[in-house]
Formats: sequence, C-alpha cells, structure tokens
Amino acid sequence: MKAVYLEEKAVNRGDISLEPITSIVETTVYENTTEVDKFEHIGDAEAVFTNKVIFDADTFDKLPNLKYIGVCATGYNVIDLEAARRHGVTVTNVPAYSTESVAQLAWGFILECAGRISEHSDSVHKGDWVKSETFCYWLSPVTELAGKTIGILGFGNIGSRMAEIALAFRMKVLVHTAHPEKYADDNPDVRFVTIDELWAESDVITLHAPMNDETSRIIRSENIEKMKDGVILINVSRGGLVDEQDLSDALKSGKIAAAAADVVSVEPMRADNPLLTAPNMVITPHMAWASVEARRRLIDVVADNFKSFLEGNTRNSLTD
Repeated sequence: MKAVYLEEKAVNRGDISLEPITSIVETTVYENTTEVDKFEHIGDAEAVFTNKVIFDADTFDKLPNLKYIGVCATGYNVIDLEAARRHGVTVTNVPAYSTESVAQLAWGFILECAGRISEHSDSVHKGDWVKSETFCYWLSPVTELAGKTIGILGFGNIGSRMAEIALAFRMKVLVHTAHPEKYADDNPDVRFVTIDELWAESDVITLHAPMNDETSRIIRSENIEKMKDGVILINVSRGGLVDEQDLSDALKSGKIAAAAADVVSVEPMRADNPLLTAPNMVITPHMAWASVEARRRLIDVVADNFKSFLEGNTRNSLTD
C-alpha cells in the first residue's frame, strides 16, 4: 500500500518522530500541502494522513485509489464524511489526545488575564521597578480567582477537566452543555445552567464547545451585553465561536476586561483581524494541543488507527 503524510510541519518541528507510522507503511512525507498541490502530493496513494487539507466531494471524485484517511487531529470538519462513505473510504481521527495540554493553556490564559503577569513583567524589564519609590506597585487590578464563578461552555473531555481544576482553585463552577443529564449525577459540585444564566453569573467564561450552527458566533454583542461588566473570556475551542469585531469592541469599551484565544476565525491569522489591535487581548497561534507529549500521543494513535484498519478492525472510525 502507498501512503502520504501531507502536513508534517503541522505536527513535527524535529522534536518527535513519524516512525510509528512509517514503520507500518511506505510513506511519502510532505512538510505542507495546500489546495494548489494536494492532488500532486496525493497522486495514486491509497492511504493519506492529513490535518487541515480539505476532502470534499469533488476531491473524493478525483482520487479513485483512495481507501483510507487518517485525520491527525480530533476535529474532522474538513472531511465530507458522506462523500467518503459513498467512495468506500475509511476515515479515522484521534480523540482526547490533547486534553491535558489544552486545559493547561486555558488555565495559563485565565491566570494571565486575572494576574496581568506579562504586563507587570514587561514593566519591570523596562526599568519601572528600578525607578519605583516603593517596594512594590501594580499597573492594573489583580483578580483573585477563589470565590469567583467560572462558566464553562461545553462539557466534553476538556470542559470537564477545566471544571476539576476550577474546583481546586475554589471557584464556583457553572456549565452549559446540550445534555446536562448525562453528567449531573457524577458532578455534584458543578451547577448545570441555561446559557443566559452562564452569561449573567460568570466572572470567567471559557469556551470548549464544538463548532456548529448553534455555537457559530455565540460570542457576539447581544450575548456580551448579558455578561457581567469586567468578565474574562477564554477561547481554546474554535475561532468561529466568536464574532471577532464584537469581541474587539467589548474589549475597547471595557465590558470584557480581558480575553485570550488560541484560535481565530481564519488561520493563519489575517493582518486585518480586529483582535490584533484590541486591548487586553492575548493570542497564541493554535498551539494549545501541541505539547511534545500530546504530539507523541497523536502520532502513536494515528499509527494504531492505521494498523487496526489494515487488520480489518478499525479503531476511531468516523465512517462506520
């Protein structure tokens, strides 16, 4: 079987190995693949390992040899699964490999926004502490998390992990999820609420919901107006959950005191994205998932998925 790995640079910068995959099947590895060169790169391969390359109905029509797509991620919105089924292509993904890493960055964001850590470190490095007349100073209020309320939108692997950590910080935890009855009995310290209750009562709001018709631009002006003045907003889910102009406006007005995002609506980020010039906005380049440990787990599961497919007992299939 002939295989191609389309986007090595998205997962490996020389600090992990693709050997768990390449030891199973002869694999041509490309650093990156775009819409311009995807058909040239895939060629007559029967197996493809990919992340963000689009596989729509037209793509499947043009790849008659294709039998398997190993998505090197949890999200698979770039794959037309119905078209894959029609063409007899098995598609697998990698669930839950980055839960700890994403939760870690989300809490790093919360601590940054509450403690204004970078702002004060930058001030010290500019010489402000050296010039200070007193032994300490602060440039803006620092918020203590204990006793505050965190609102978690979505309660999958990452959302539930966020709740566990919030309880360790002695925060009150609110959750809005589509099916609270699935979780309530096992989470007695968490209060499951309506979305409007979450907006109104939360001091910190953190997004961990999938992107769909209900969640698209859920952070927009009409919902922001329902939030507490001075709320902190965190997004490590999908950029499309946020109307970026409305968030920028809320940061400029002070309605939202601080925000942080690891994702934006168009990636790589465009130069005209309004969040780039918004005050009190922390942005990282979609890296929450990318700890060394998580990327190693990712490659191991991608390899195991493919090996199971070859053995006729597919794991993590999206097309069964």
